[in-house]
Parts: sequence; structure tokens; C-alpha cells
Amino acid sequence: MSFFVEREDSNKAVSAQGHVQETKSFTHELWDWTKSILVALLVVILVHQFGFNLSTVRGHSMDPTLREGEWLFVNKAITYLKAPKRGDIVILEEPEKLALPRHPLLVKRVVAVAGDEVQGRAGVLYINGDKVTEPYADTPIEDGDFGPTVVGQGQIFVMGDNRHRSASADSRMFGVIPTSLVQGRAEFVLWPFEMAGKL
Repeated sequence: MSFFVEREDSNKAVSAQGHVQETKSFTHELWDWTKSILVALLVVILVHQFGFNLSTVRGHSMDPTLREGEWLFVNKAITYLKAPKRGDIVILEEPEKLALPRHPLLVKRVVAVAGDEVQGRAGVLYINGDKVTEPYADTPIEDGDFGPTVVGQGQIFVMGDNRHRSASADSRMFGVIPTSLVQGRAEFVLWPFEMAGKL
């Protein structure tokens, strides 16, 4: 009888210890999952903030190069490595002078950089007195002459590829902009598939 009691107490002890171990194991596994999720979330946030993201084209200011609704792959890291150059298509914060409530970000083409003199005459773009060939535009500039404007250090002059009258709010309206407003460079069209390709 005494042997049976001792045996029963021993089983209870083993059972209690096993339950504690199972609880510890579950807690440990839950903490591992939580850490993994937090690390993955941090990586996603850092990549989105400093690496790349996706942006959707709104409006027609970049026709015919970009169409409304297209998805762009935007390289944000490039802004930390080098300044924008002529021909780059950039995503930029809307300048305060423009202040369109529904368009916090704009997509435009860089046509002039620091040290350049830019102007438009008789529907043609000139940089430093030289006529610029613009195969991406399907019409001459229809908004009239502008400039000459000298682009200062740390600044760029941007225009939309759509050169039809009143089709693009750009540096002709709000002037040169600081490169600090540039959020990234558009590298590819990802969607729709039939339009996908490098810019």
C-alpha cells in the first residue's frame, strides 16, 4: 500500500514537471515567432523607407511615357548615393508653391541640373543654349516661352513629358526645386504587364 502511494506521488511530480516544461516550451516558441515577425517588419520598413517602393501614376502629366494607373518600381536608395541627372524620371514631394491637396507626390523628368541654364523658345527646350532632342515627347511645348533660368547648386529643373497646353504642373510653374524633395528614381514600369519595362 505504501509502495502504491509513493508511486502515485512520483507520477504526479513527473506530470507537473512535464506541464511546466511544455508551458516553457510554448512560451519560448511564441517569443521566437514574435522576434522573427518584429525583425521582418523592421526590414520591410527600412527597405520601404530607404531602399525601394512601388508608386502608382496619377494624372496625365507624363504622357506618353507613363500612363495613369501604371505601377512604378522606385529606387529610393539612389537618392543617398548621387544627385539626379538629366533624363531621370523622379518621384518628388510637391513643392509648397503648388500645394495640391490630392497630389502629395509628383512624377517628373529632370531636364536641367546644377549649373545649367534652361529655357523654352518656340516650343523647343534649350539647355545651355543647345537644342534638346526629346524623343519621349509627342508634341512641341505648347505653353509658350519660359526662362532663361539658371539652376543653382542642390537644385533641379523638372518637367512633365506631356508638353500639351496646361498638361503639366512643373518647374515652369513652381520654379527650380531642391534635390531634397526627390524621394526616388523611377526605374521600371511593373504593371500592366504589356507596358512593363525599364524607363
